[in-house]
Amino acid sequence: MYESGENYLETILMLQNQQKIVRSIDIARKLSVSKPSVSRAMGILKNEGYIDMAENGPIVLTEKGLEKAQKIYNRHRILTEFLEIITKVPKVQAEENACRIEHVLDEDVFQGIQQYLENQKQGGTK
Repeated sequence: MYESGENYLETILMLQNQQKIVRSIDIARKLSVSKPSVSRAMGILKNEGYIDMAENGPIVLTEKGLEKAQKIYNRHRILTEFLEIITKVPKVQAEENACRIEHVLDEDVFQGIQQYLENQKQGGTK
């Protein structure tokens, strides 16, 4: 999946958690993109089985979409925390950077970061 598709899924998840019903206009506002861009993306995500939506109806993540969106959001949260701890930058800056790297980071590198954070929380430095 492309970075933009991952961004759309993550945004839908976040909006669903905030307001329950998600419409194209909500996504367009959150991502600062045009409604036609959202429409194209939603068509692709629907065809790939990540979302369900009726004509002019709410957008809902499928089980497959929810699983993928949660995985993306988890990466985002972990990378944000890691960047905050390591670089001591403000959370907003850490989130912006996490958003950019979460889509291109190799899984083994991400696992290493996740393990590092777990070790830090347990008081170790492995």
